[in-house]
Amino acid sequence: MRIIESRNPFAPSDIIEVFTSTTPNNVATAVSEARVAQIEWEKNAFSRAAALHKCAAIFREHQNEIIDLIVREVAKPITEARGEYARSVAILDYYAQATLDSDGETFPNAINGYLLSVRKAHGVVGIITPWNFPFAIPLWKAAPALAVGNAVVVKPSEFATASAKFLEKLLLQALPAHIFTVLPGFAETGAALIESVDALSFTGSAAVGKIVMRAAVENSLPVQAEMGGQNPAIVLPDADLTLLAGHLTLGAMSYSGQKCTATRRVLIVGNSKRYSEVRDVLVDAVSLLKSGDPAAEDTYIGPVINGTAQESYKQAVAAVKNSGRILTGGDIPKGDGWNVRATLSEGLPHDHKLLHEETFAPLAHFVSLSNVSEAIESANSVRFGLTASIHTQDLEAAYRLANALKTGMVKVNAPTAGVDFHAPFGGSKDSSYGMREQGKAALNFYSYTRTIAISSGKRNIE
Repeated sequence: MRIIESRNPFAPSDIIEVFTSTTPNNVATAVSEARVAQIEWEKNAFSRAAALHKCAAIFREHQNEIIDLIVREVAKPITEARGEYARSVAILDYYAQATLDSDGETFPNAINGYLLSVRKAHGVVGIITPWNFPFAIPLWKAAPALAVGNAVVVKPSEFATASAKFLEKLLLQALPAHIFTVLPGFAETGAALIESVDALSFTGSAAVGKIVMRAAVENSLPVQAEMGGQNPAIVLPDADLTLLAGHLTLGAMSYSGQKCTATRRVLIVGNSKRYSEVRDVLVDAVSLLKSGDPAAEDTYIGPVINGTAQESYKQAVAAVKNSGRILTGGDIPKGDGWNVRATLSEGLPHDHKLLHEETFAPLAHFVSLSNVSEAIESANSVRFGLTASIHTQDLEAAYRLANALKTGMVKVNAPTAGVDFHAPFGGSKDSSYGMREQGKAALNFYSYTRTIAISSGKRNIE
């Protein structure tokens, strides 16, 4: 058996909790128990709604514990941890109500009787989750799955296992036994989960996502995968610079850039004077961001999740220095943690790896472009297509760009980062696979449609 040590990224000697990795045999047992429990769970939508409402109430009772654990285990600055907590409660409230949504529709029938479709739960849903939203992502997957009548088994990231187990503890105060199960582990635990469940939802890197997708398809599972992003912010010549500074600071640097929706490229359209104007405003804004203890109210940039992530940041900075220029940041703040600094760069060649692949760190790059056509071409030139932002006061230009971008989401005069739990979420190309997450779209993924024809049969009464 392998051991999982959950450590504080700001103080790596601080071990939060130690777990034993789940064996494949234990995975199979947990899924079998979930499959038995799911039969009763699916029968009554009103009971499911009441249980999910109770889950939300339990979350409200444990607000401070949840926020403190997010800060300690994944080093999310406390101001953002509060936002994740609030989002988690809202997700539970939303899907508690969605439990009572229509579960089908009727169609005209050629004979006396009814032709109808009914949404049915898959059975046991497997969920593989990352560490960067340790409560919100498991919930935005699990809540709709539970709402339509599935049992859920979660393999969390090893870097957010304490959060996942606390989530399980809270939810099982309201849910029946075995309806929500967390299985700590590494890749072999995830692989065993794929072998056992009836549907699968994954969020993580594109490299791992492709392995997961292949395994799921080989097992004939409905599968949904949300992966990386190399997200552009397109700044047109008339963009309001005051708004832009706030939007791009949040888009690129919030949670130390450790979001798949983070801004990685700032595409500035206009002449050299306009480029310098935009660059200087953004550099001034980003240079003021404080790095440090995520528990401090004024910290904007906390440490990255682990030493590997910090080394990736260092290598990216070195690559920029070799091919372009660092404008602000690029150094490692003092301290024992896996600390980084908000960093902006310019001058990279258009084919440079950092402009095409994802670096999960507070690092964004400026690109100078002459016109909107060049901006569209540059934005679409990468293998990812998750989100993009457009910054302009010209509605026609915003509409034209939004139509041309090959991304699953487009934000106009807003940060690339940030999603709405009640609206469909997902990307194109290597960013996503399968049906959309969140909103009512999620209810469709976690169920299948059964068509039922009911004939009136023999006429007994005239």
